[in-house]
Amino acid sequence: MQREYPEQPVVGVAAVVFSGSSVLMVKRDQAPARGQWSLPGGVVELGETLVEALERELREETSLTVETGGLIGVFDRIFRDRKNRIHYHYVLLDYWCRIVSGEPKAGSDISEVKLVPLKDMEGFEVGAEIKDTIGRADVLRRQHVVVKT
Repeated sequence: MQREYPEQPVVGVAAVVFSGSSVLMVKRDQAPARGQWSLPGGVVELGETLVEALERELREETSLTVETGGLIGVFDRIFRDRKNRIHYHYVLLDYWCRIVSGEPKAGSDISEVKLVPLKDMEGFEVGAEIKDTIGRADVLRRQHVVVKT
C-alpha cells in the first residue's frame, strides 16, 4: 500500500488510551508528523476489522493490551507538498480505550510514550484537533457511551 502520494485515501485507526485520569501520548518516529506528539494508531491491514487493527497497532507501538470503548469520530488527515499535491491522505477512525495490561513503552513507529494527566493536556504540545478529540473521548468514557463499527 502506497502511503506517500497515494492513489486513494488510506484507512487508519487511532486511540485515546486512558489510564486512570491520564491519556497516553506517543511521539511519532515516521512521516508524516515525525517528531510530533500524537495519538497512537496506524493503518488497517487487509482482512482486519477496525478494532482488530487498532488493538494490533497499540500492541506494536506501545506494548499495551487495551479494551476498546467506542468510536469518537471519523477524520480526514490530508498533507500537501509544496506544489499542493496530496502527499498523504488518511481517513482516520478514532476510538477511546482503556489499558487492560502492560506497561507503556515505545515500539514500532514511535520514539517515546508518555502518560499525560488530563488536567495538564491544555499545556501539552499537541494541536487543537487532538485536544478536542481527547476532550470528546473523555466525555464518552464518562458517559460509558459505546459506539462500535
